Amino acid sequence: MTVSRFAVAGGNVCATAAERGISGFIIDGVIRDVAEIREMGFPVYARGNVPKPGKKAKLGELKTPIQCGGITVNNDDIIVADEEGIVVIKADEMDAILAKVEAKTAKESEQSLAEWQQAHQQKIASLISACKAQS
Repeated sequence: MTVSRFAVAGGNVCATAAERGISGFIIDGVIRDVAEIREMGFPVYARGNVPKPGKKAKLGELKTPIQCGGITVNNDDIIVADEEGIVVIKADEMDAILAKVEAKTAKESEQSLAEWQQAHQQKIASLISACKAQS
């Protein structure tokens, strides 16, 4: 995928979006004014940054599926993003995924670091044994 040489958004676009109640941007392209956007606390996830603004030459469509990062995103999908990555959750899968996340979070909160380390070491030892048995 080629990333554009022109920014999709900058500080003023992000400030206007925030004023209109938009929670943040996920951009399959580049942005500008990174320090300004960070200072205003508006979440933006993009492929990079460039100082050159884009042109406003084409209107897009609202409430239609889009492609972002090779994933189809529909209007009713739920997007979860942080510095670790971005996840698209289909609306009809939301309840099942939420239940899995809550169960995993509860399990992890009850497990000590020592317990996790022991389980992890056992998994590694098991994988090594399986590889040796195949040799």
